[in-house]
Amino acid sequence: MIEKTAPRRPTLDEVHAARDRLAPHLARTPLIPLDLGLPDRQIFLKLETLSPIGAFKIRPALNAVLTRDATALRDGVATVSSGNMAYGMAWAARRVGIPMAAYMYADAPKAKIDGVQKLGGEVRFISHEAWWQYITDAERPELTELLINPVTDQAVLAGNGTIGLEIVEDLPEVDCVLTPYGGGSLTSGVASAVKALRPEAKVFAVEGEHAAPVTAALAAGRIVDVETTPAFIKSIGGPSLLPQMWPLVRELIDGSAVVTLAQVVEAMRLLFARARIVAEGAGAAALAAAMTNPHATGNVVCIVSGGNIDAEDYMQVLRGEIPSA
Repeated sequence: MIEKTAPRRPTLDEVHAARDRLAPHLARTPLIPLDLGLPDRQIFLKLETLSPIGAFKIRPALNAVLTRDATALRDGVATVSSGNMAYGMAWAARRVGIPMAAYMYADAPKAKIDGVQKLGGEVRFISHEAWWQYITDAERPELTELLINPVTDQAVLAGNGTIGLEIVEDLPEVDCVLTPYGGGSLTSGVASAVKALRPEAKVFAVEGEHAAPVTAALAAGRIVDVETTPAFIKSIGGPSLLPQMWPLVRELIDGSAVVTLAQVVEAMRLLFARARIVAEGAGAAALAAAMTNPHATGNVVCIVSGGNIDAEDYMQVLRGEIPSA
């Protein structure tokens, strides 16, 4: 069973309600300064790596589950994920006592696959092509579980908005927020809250050089297909924007920043050396952009979205090497 949704900008009331819903289950994540001695910007890190699953996806997953009634969840819940949303959904399902299934591709990070299974979730492997079709809301009448879209679900957007709410509460004079862009739910949710509270703040989508559909769409003024290349960063980048997300991208996002794989590796090493923070590639992408993008000035918040990386890949990163795809 799949719910068709037309995503819209979540209201501030919806984001506050999501925060109240999540509060009994999740601790607030910290916002800490990272002094790099840059003359035109002060960098802050929003550490979603400190969530119970080591990634921000626990917020949207749990909010999506908690907003459904028992009838909708009677056969369990499912989602589609490169890793962290599946991990978050497994945690949420276990919290409320329902079955859970995750549709993932086989080369997703082993740390994330193991995390889902250890929490009792069932992993169903599908091809990259099928995975993308699930994300884009293809009908799946054969499913008995409630399939929650990890990008376009309204409760997912509101759950992600709680990150933006906390950022402005902790740093009222925030000037710029950098978010890794995968499907767009994190960036859109965060931007919805940030701009409701501080309209002058800029929000930028961060992409990798291996796949930058936001940058291409903003340049063309429409959704375009882009060439993608394999990379060790699994949770950002895609062949195009989801059509359902394009209106939100145009409304909420002030621009994009493309970082190289080498810059991401440098940011991952810096996070470990300076702050003892373990970040996966997507989690460090915002810091990579903060250090290199000329538009990221003033009080700059980097959302360190997750820290679930396979040990072998991370050892390569610490040696200054770019892990293989």
